[in-house]
Amino acid sequence: MNVAHAEFVVSNTKVESCPKTKMPEYAFIGRSNVGKSSLINMLCNKKKLAKTSSRPGKTQLINHFLINKKWYLVDLPGYGYARASKTQKKTFQKFVVDYFTKRKELVSAFLLIDIRHEPQPIDLHFLRWLGENFIPFSIVFTKADKIKEKEIETKVNDYLDALKADWESLPQHFVTSSEKRMGGETLLNYIQQINESIEKR
Repeated sequence: MNVAHAEFVVSNTKVESCPKTKMPEYAFIGRSNVGKSSLINMLCNKKKLAKTSSRPGKTQLINHFLINKKWYLVDLPGYGYARASKTQKKTFQKFVVDYFTKRKELVSAFLLIDIRHEPQPIDLHFLRWLGENFIPFSIVFTKADKIKEKEIETKVNDYLDALKADWESLPQHFVTSSEKRMGGETLLNYIQQINESIEKR
């Protein structure tokens, strides 16, 4: 898939205020500082579409981006940011949970994982929550440029092995690097395949 058009549409904290369309939506979420904004900018071929920051926790709203005038990429707040207040965390959690459980246009979630780290309990817990709520999802490993190429497969397999305790079949996964523009085309083609299958229904 080639992204020829990408535009910011709206930010909000209420599912009821999301765009009133029936276009498919794909939500991107992950721990703070996982490289979410950089990945979104790479996918959309726009350096400043999503705001990047050296300070984790920049995204604090539900952000809708219209892609090719056919589907929405939804940028959700990162979780696990220690410097956020308890009130902020509760607010983020509420509207993120509301989005995932109430938004009928949501087709799939993409959970971003920093490939450099060992499987984190907070990520495994969130994956389990998605499964318990019957929300389709895939895993997107980020920052693959930060480790040696021969380590990538080992890191991915370590994570997938950790999932086998809870999952009979493992989710789709992608390995990406915004710095090297790696994995974006494969991820976009996956979204295109889903969109095409929806159109045929």
